[in-house]
Amino acid sequence: MTALWPFALLALGLSLAMAGAWWAAERTGNHGWVDTVWSFATGLAGVAAALMPLGRTGWLPRQLLVAALVGVWSLRLGSHILQRTLQGHDDPRYADLRRQWGTSASRRLFLFLQTQALAGLALAVAVAAAAHKPGTFWQVGDWLGALLFIAALVGAGLADRQLAHFRADSANRGKVCDAGLWGLTRHPNYFFEWLGWVAYPVIAITLSGGYGWGFAALVAPALMYVLLVHASGIPPNEAHMLRSRGAAFRDYQRRVNAFWPGPPRD
Repeated sequence: MTALWPFALLALGLSLAMAGAWWAAERTGNHGWVDTVWSFATGLAGVAAALMPLGRTGWLPRQLLVAALVGVWSLRLGSHILQRTLQGHDDPRYADLRRQWGTSASRRLFLFLQTQALAGLALAVAVAAAAHKPGTFWQVGDWLGALLFIAALVGAGLADRQLAHFRADSANRGKVCDAGLWGLTRHPNYFFEWLGWVAYPVIAITLSGGYGWGFAALVAPALMYVLLVHASGIPPNEAHMLRSRGAAFRDYQRRVNAFWPGPPRD
């Protein structure tokens, strides 16, 4: 994995994609386009990183597996966010940031989205580390990684459906969803999103330590944990929920773990 020029092209593509997301958000006033574009662009970069030849001819089975995993992730998440965006639902996290940034909001949003492009590149590198692991296919790590990804995909889809069902009931207007998975963690969608990225180091890392690049795949779950728990995920999301739900959400915070699933506290 010494050829760096493919990753330079991925970096350029992600940068241009997030510039396009900035333009769409500025033009429409709907910041849902930010995460929509990021999900599809990062997925495409991941597929490209998995399938790039890197000196070989033809695609190896592990490359195809990893490309399929990141492609499915991108299509599921991107389509889910796109549906909300097309319905006109703005993302309150970015709307809050614009209010905080004031007159410099447009410039700062552009720069912020370029940092998201860098995050997408880091994830693509992690995907490449898993896809290009040498050795025979369907080792234990391949099986475990695929099963872990499937579990994360099912969990994320279930969490989204439970929340949609809760919101569809007019009797729940103004209430906080604590049904199903939402009673085990305040952000089951974020938890399963993170869990899906754990699949790549599981596939990439060998217990013998003979494939040093495999440890680069640890960047994916580490980065996603920081982003979801400490940066653009939980903090702005919960700040918005506290403003909109008040005491009900504070009680929910008291009873239910923020990220790691666990039994609710009475």
